[in-house]
Parts: sequence; C-alpha cells; structure tokens
Amino acid sequence: MASATQDVPSQFDMLGFLHEAGGLSYAILIVLVAMSLACWFITLTRIWDQRKINKEYAEARKKFWTSGNLHDGIAALGGRENVFRMLAEDGIRAKQYHQGHLTAEMPLSDWLAIALQRSMESVTARLQMGLAILATTGSVSPFIGLLGTVWGILNALTRISLSGQPSLDQIAGPIGEALVMTAIGLFVAVPAVMGYNWLIRRNKAIQEQMRLFTADLHSCLVGGARFDTSTPVTRTTAPRATSIAKTA
Repeated sequence: MASATQDVPSQFDMLGFLHEAGGLSYAILIVLVAMSLACWFITLTRIWDQRKINKEYAEARKKFWTSGNLHDGIAALGGRENVFRMLAEDGIRAKQYHQGHLTAEMPLSDWLAIALQRSMESVTARLQMGLAILATTGSVSPFIGLLGTVWGILNALTRISLSGQPSLDQIAGPIGEALVMTAIGLFVAVPAVMGYNWLIRRNKAIQEQMRLFTADLHSCLVGGARFDTSTPVTRTTAPRATSIAKTA
C-alpha cells in the first residue's frame, strides 16, 4: 500500500514527466528549452554591450572634452570599438567630406546632423539585435506550453476511455505532464518579457547619452566650442561655451 502511494507522486516529477511524455510533448519541450536558452543568451550579451557603452560614456565625459582638440580626444578614448570614438570619427569625416564636396549644396550644420544621426542609428540597431526574439518568446511561449497542456489532458482522457475504469493511477501521469508543460511555458515567458522591458529602458538611456554627446560634438565641429552646462546659472554667471580647437 505504501509503495502504491509513493508511485503516484513520482509521476509528477521531471523524470515521471519524461517517462510519460509522447513525441509531441518532447518536441514542445525542445522548442521551449531552445527559446529559453536563446533569450538568456541575448539578454546577457545585450547587458554586456550596454554596460560597456555606459563605461565608455563616463570615459568620454572625463577624457574627451578635456583634451586640447578633437583628435587628441579621440586618441584618449581607447580602441576603435568605442562607440563615442566612432561617433567622433564619423563627425570629423563628415565635416571633411562636406568641405571637399558639399560646401555650396548643403549647410555644414545640416550635413553633420544627418551624418551623426546615421551613426547613432547604427549603434541603436546593434543594441536592438535579438530583442524581437525576446518579444516573440514572451508572447508565444505560454501558448506553446498550453498546447502541451491540452495534449496531456487529451492523453489522460484517452487512458480513461480505454480502461473503462478511471482511477488516479491511470490519469496522474498525463495530468502531471500537462501541468509541467504549463509551468515550463510560463518559466520561459516571464524572464523573456522582463528582460525585453529592461533592455528597452536601458537602450533609451544609452540613446540619450549618445544624443547629448553628438549635440556637443556637433557644436564643436560647426562653431569650435561646446556648450558647457557644468557651471550653474546665477545672476552674475551663465553657462559658458567651452572652446576646443577646430579640426580640418
């Protein structure tokens, strides 16, 4: 009697689920596990990229604007993978191209605004890579798990109809399979949705950092000075423009 009562709960654990699962249930489980692994990989890699850009922004604020000219500021930003170094180099190249080709056709300010916006969008596109997978996983994985649930209940009903004598021993396995598939679907969906929302919010903060940097860079390339907001506004003083040498 004791052994019989111990066998029924064992059908609700993971080993019991794998023993009772059919081909469709295995396929659903593999799909959910693959989606979960993809979501965790995307979330962790995007967090790493965002953390790196935040550090680069702090470095740019500390080193770039304290340099004597833009070229020295670029050299102080480290490797070429630095996002803000890339923005500065793209701005300088756009200015040089304008001086050689578009002097009469388009104002320098408009040309630089277009070039810097295009550079920011390339960084934003890189940060958003994979976010569609997170959104899709968060949306569809509960329904994929529900499909497994429906299939488990169908198996339970089939066993009852074939046996003619319904009992807990005959339906415990399929019902356990159904409950496990529901739980797995939610386990995949919840981190995907939370990760998507969190990454979107952090991306918006990084976009604001790039916007502030490119606005200052635009001022330097056009007018040779950056508007300095570090000095508080009083009756006798006002925010000043920090001079920086123009580049060719």
